[in-house]
Amino acid sequence: MIGWLRGFGREPVLSEASRRDAAAFAPLHAASFARGWSEEELERLLSDRTVVAHRAMAGNALAGFILSRLAAGEAEILSVAVASSYRGRGLAQKLLTLHLRRLVGLGCRTIFLEVDEDNTPARKLYRRAGFGDVGRREAYYGRGPGARAALVLRRDLA
Repeated sequence: MIGWLRGFGREPVLSEASRRDAAAFAPLHAASFARGWSEEELERLLSDRTVVAHRAMAGNALAGFILSRLAAGEAEILSVAVASSYRGRGLAQKLLTLHLRRLVGLGCRTIFLEVDEDNTPARKLYRRAGFGDVGRREAYYGRGPGARAALVLRRDLA
């Protein structure tokens, strides 16, 4: 709550993220997904030279982040998370746009991602950004009767 108040009223500033951001990313990831990644998992990702990451900071408070892994001219978006107080305000779109520009600068020609078929806001974000369906992974999110499919999306950047 205090972190949110420190950033209240400020337009988030976007920048590249680093390993030092793992501690801030972990609680936001946990609040955004059924299986949140630990600080250690995020630190390993952010230490990986093939991982590209951006963050949005509102003062000292983390407002959102995006992570992807780059390999052989392709990338996969691993995670996008936006704090609940910033959802619906265009922050995810700004993060995604910055991120895609950086990936193009690094030689990425194609980007993939998986999104929960029930995540309507994320699906709209990716459609507006030019991603299209290329596959489906049944029962990817969760286990048992409530498991949901992941839609595999792709966008060519070059």
